[in-house]
Amino acid sequence: MERLGVGIGWRPEIAEAIERLPGLDWVEVVAENVCPGHLPDPLQRLLDRGVRVVPHGVSLGLGGADRPDAQKLAALAERAVALRAPLVTEHIAFVRTSSPALEAGHLLPVQRTRDALDVLCENVRIAQDALPVPLALENIAALISWPDEELTEAQFLTELVERTGVRLLIDVANLHTNRINRGEDPAAVLDGIPLEALAYVHVAGGVERDGVWHDTHAHPVPPAVLDVLAELGRRTAPAGVLLERDDDFPAEEELAGELAAIRAAVGTTAQPSAAATGVGAPTGADPDAARMRVGLEQAALLSALVAGTPVPEGFDRQRVRVQARALAAKRADVVAKVAPELPGILGGRAAFREAFLAYARSRPMTGGYRRDALDFVEDLLIRDLPADPAARHRLTAWWQDRAGARPPRRIVRWARTLLGRAA
Repeated sequence: MERLGVGIGWRPEIAEAIERLPGLDWVEVVAENVCPGHLPDPLQRLLDRGVRVVPHGVSLGLGGADRPDAQKLAALAERAVALRAPLVTEHIAFVRTSSPALEAGHLLPVQRTRDALDVLCENVRIAQDALPVPLALENIAALISWPDEELTEAQFLTELVERTGVRLLIDVANLHTNRINRGEDPAAVLDGIPLEALAYVHVAGGVERDGVWHDTHAHPVPPAVLDVLAELGRRTAPAGVLLERDDDFPAEEELAGELAAIRAAVGTTAQPSAAATGVGAPTGADPDAARMRVGLEQAALLSALVAGTPVPEGFDRQRVRVQARALAAKRADVVAKVAPELPGILGGRAAFREAFLAYARSRPMTGGYRRDALDFVEDLLIRDLPADPAARHRLTAWWQDRAGARPPRRIVRWARTLLGRAA
């Protein structure tokens, strides 16, 4: 793996500050947030001056029971070419189910079982065949643990690398998160994984509330995370280290200070290893049967998280409730970002959030966030909300501008209710 150095996650809100950061070696962009051929000017300027740019995907769901979507893979490959990227990255997570059709809007942990590993390995090989550059996968932060797991995190990651040759993106903040939330020792994970497969490292901040660590990417990097980074640095010199910040952006000087702390924590004593080459050995298990079992398990969990169905046996019910509330809150926050007019129309951020969370309790997300915003507004209009006629008129105009149709009336709700009863 070629050396990347120290970098930062590129975000539009801090684009100008990023251009001025001293000693910046590279940046990472959320792949789904950039459009090849129409790159933001600040990002294009970084490319023009030779700063490496790596696309980081969040929507493939390679840990899900379904095979990767060909269009999403093609879009990720297109971004890799447009950005002249040395590699692309994604996550070891599932984000949706197809039966029922549900979207988490978040990265959820994969079962560490043989079935789930078989599914993940096949999905990774499909992705590798479709991408023009190497693929690296990130360990994720989790609030909940699956019952009856068959492998540790280190065993799961090691076998994934051995069977596919995929590289690893190790997020040390996620290792710290999983120490608090799942009782997993970061040092044991670092001791057990093939660090020769390490592509680069993520570092981010979070916050602890009531014994649960929330990986917010909106707080300063705490000393405990820097300690995990230092632990990794004592074992190997990573080719790249990147600071992630997604919200509540601090002053430029504070960002520079965090990058300096990262440089100090990782050190330069260890030497980087050569990339691993996987053997791609299948297990001989029936892949379709494994997909069915994994799909049923993931659908039961996701349905409990976003549709209010019973929590599957063996899960910590309190933790599932915490995760469900976090998913609904994130959903509200993202919809407010993709449709920033809605809080103003509905009387402010607090009123918007209250209305959206009430809607989300009975309406799980089945498409992307923009579709979710339209469905939320449609639900309000069907119920003749908001009560203020002027606000309802503005909301109707907003809906028409984006949906291109006449907004639904109460008769639509009655018809849907009757159809539901007939089914």
